[in-house]
Amino acid sequence: MSGRPAQQQPSPGAGPSVVGDRILTLPNVISFVRLLGVPLFLYLFLVVEADVAAIVVLAVGGTTDWVDGWVARRLRQVSRLGELLDPFADRLYILATVLAFTAREVVPWEFTVALFGRELLLLGSLAVLRRHGYGPPPVHYVGKTATFLLLAAFPLLLLASAVPDTSVSASSAGWALAWWGLVLYWVAGALYVVQAGRLVRSVRRGVVS
Repeated sequence: MSGRPAQQQPSPGAGPSVVGDRILTLPNVISFVRLLGVPLFLYLFLVVEADVAAIVVLAVGGTTDWVDGWVARRLRQVSRLGELLDPFADRLYILATVLAFTAREVVPWEFTVALFGRELLLLGSLAVLRRHGYGPPPVHYVGKTATFLLLAAFPLLLLASAVPDTSVSASSAGWALAWWGLVLYWVAGALYVVQAGRLVRSVRRGVVS
């Protein structure tokens, strides 16, 4: 968010908003709806094995990744809750999907271990930051790119598994996106760790001085 004082009014439809404390906003409603798509996908994919419907839910969840943030900026309804909900919804989609895919052998367990290893690294960094009085670091564009690639890869991988006629092209495109997404996911994790280390060192220098 910019450091612009709250009393300055940007031109309509331009510029970021001041972060507020509102809960019931349109961007937050969109984020909540995206969250509801996670159990719906798991039910369709694991319980009734309606793979085509599961593909649709995944595709909608992935393509609407940017919508809540765009609406928040457009309507100047950026909120602290929204800043937490958006990455949480993304992460939940990714983790739930990769676990379900592993259970049905759409992706190998090595991919799942690599992805969850990054999440453990990030959780450790967040724990250190909270111990020093900091909240989660702002979302980095590398992390958003990685999330976009992974959320785009998953419907393609499921399509390759569910519809044999598309298996070669969908699988190739899906795995290309998935592996690039995983690499960038780790790069973003490393950037978060570096950022957390700098914040902790600055706190310790302040205590010493």
